[in-house]
This record gives sequence, C-alpha cells and structure tokens, in this order.
Amino acid sequence: MGEANSDQFCHCQGCLGKYTLLRDEENPRLAIFERQLPCCGCGIGWSSFLLGFLCPLIWYSAAILYFCKYYNRDPRERPGLAASAIAAFIFTVVTIITLSAILIICAYK
Repeated sequence: MGEANSDQFCHCQGCLGKYTLLRDEENPRLAIFERQLPCCGCGIGWSSFLLGFLCPLIWYSAAILYFCKYYNRDPRERPGLAASAIAAFIFTVVTIITLSAILIICAYK
C-alpha cells in the first residue's frame, strides 16, 4: 500500500485524526473505482434489477452481462448483475410452473 502523508489525516470532529486516506501508487487501476457508477450512481446491475420489475426482459440482458463477466470492468457491478441473474432465473421458474398449471387445467376441461 502507498504511504499516507500527514496532510491526508481526517480533521473532522468524529474521527479526531484516527483515519488516513490510503492510495496505492503501485496499482493505478484502483483509482478508476473512485468515480460514480453509471445509471444515477446505482450501476447497470441494480438499475436493471429495479427496471426488471416493469419489464422482466431487462433481467435477461443483465444476466447475459453477468455471465459474460462484464463486472471485470468494474467489480462494483457484480452484486447488481448477480441479483438480476437470480431474478431472471426465478422469473423463468415461476413462468414455467404457471404455464404448466394452466396447460394442465385446460387439458382436463
């Protein structure tokens, strides 16, 4: 890990100088995660998860991103994309069970 300079100490009343900001000069890739996620800060995964309740096809597109490892670009996307993939799986199972039940009921009429 990089060294913490004395001017980087937190001067807020709650911390009282106990915490320092850490930066890793050896791995500058970590600095890209300091910027805000797309889609209003939620990220593509969580936005897809929430919008999937309106249009479940969005869950499938997020599941494709999850299985294609889109989260390697930004690891913060992984939980949202995983939640969308799980929601797509649950939606698929519920749809198959519902359609099977409807077909069985219609066959016995």
